[in-house]
This record gives sequence, structure tokens and C-alpha cells, in this order.
Amino acid sequence: LRDVRVSFKDSVEVCRAVKGMKLDDARNFLIDVINGRRSVPFKRYKKHVGHRKDLQGWAAGRYPKKIASKILELLDHGEAMAEDKGLDIESLYIVHLAAQQGPKLRRYFPRAYGRATPKIEQLVHFELVLEERMHE
Repeated sequence: LRDVRVSFKDSVEVCRAVKGMKLDDARNFLIDVINGRRSVPFKRYKKHVGHRKDLQGWAAGRYPKKIASKILELLDHGEAMAEDKGLDIESLYIVHLAAQQGPKLRRYFPRAYGRATPKIEQLVHFELVLEERMHE
């Protein structure tokens, strides 16, 4: 996916949490995040992030629902492409899932006395690599 309007920092954390999972496990995890049952551990961008009870071995976490739904779309697309190539869907693992910074949308917000404040929105690119593995 390219030019997605979501938070870059939260996208990095969700990608880190999902990477290495089996495709079905990742899908279930993201659905739980969307429904607010499981939280995503925030390991790098964790300033002012509250603690979550469901995380074991890590405290800071959030429920980034918009990003989880976008990555779920990406996983569905990757599954369709793998099925088109004739791969076994049950044995697919997420080998690589990364969020990268896209272009910045620069706009200006008018303020008092003729001034203006810049409003910069960072777009995000996602890339996904799935690999077929035998049972581990």
C-alpha cells in the first residue's frame, strides 16, 4: 500500500508486532486490536503511552484501530496474490512487514494577525513479504 493517511510511528509499532507471525495468527491479532481485546506493544515510540494489563513482559501499549484495518487489507491482498501464485495459504508466514515514510502533505492553518501555522501530514508506505514454510 502506498500513500496511506495513518500515523507513521504507530505503523512502525504494529508492523513490529505482526512481523514473524503466521498469516492466520496475524489476522486474528489485528481483528482483536480493532475490537479492543488485545493491545499492540509500543517499544520505540512509547513516550506518554499508558500501560496495558494484557501485555506480558512489556507495559506500554495502544489499540491503533485505523492502522490495524489498513494492515488487514494488506494481508488480504497478499493472501490473494499468494493464492494466485499457487502457494499454500495455511503455511504462509510474514517474513517482512515494514512501514516507510511517504511524501508530506504541507498545508497552512490561518491564525490571528495575518500569521499562518504549518500543518504537515506524513503519509506512509507499507511493504509485505510472505513466505511459504513447512510446519515449525
